[in-house]
Amino acid sequence: MDNLYEGWGGLPRVGAQLDRLLGPLSHNRPGSYRRWDWYADRWGEVVVVPPARLLVLEGVGSGSRSHEELITVLAWVEVAADLRLERGLARDGVELDEHLRAWSVTEAEHFARDDTRARADVVLDGSHGSSTYP
Repeated sequence: MDNLYEGWGGLPRVGAQLDRLLGPLSHNRPGSYRRWDWYADRWGEVVVVPPARLLVLEGVGSGSRSHEELITVLAWVEVAADLRLERGLARDGVELDEHLRAWSVTEAEHFARDDTRARADVVLDGSHGSSTYP
């Protein structure tokens, strides 16, 4: 999903990207999306995704209610907000603290509006274990 957002404020508009990707794929035709270039802070190339037997989307918005009829399994990974922020800062760097904090507000609104956790087929505890980031 990170490639589909229009930057830090792009979550509310990611549905259009999902339409371009999932609509055609649901009819066994290639789908596409415009890749967001995070370093240049602008849209990059169009990525074409050929039909496949399985497509896994991971990230905020991948379980959007607006595309519910295309979801076969919705997994929710439960992690406390402070731990998600800590992991995000470890992965992306402390200079993104403001962006990550603003993102967490937007994602909370998204999850509440779409009732994502309640709609999940599987709920996983993501708070245990450790992750390393390159």
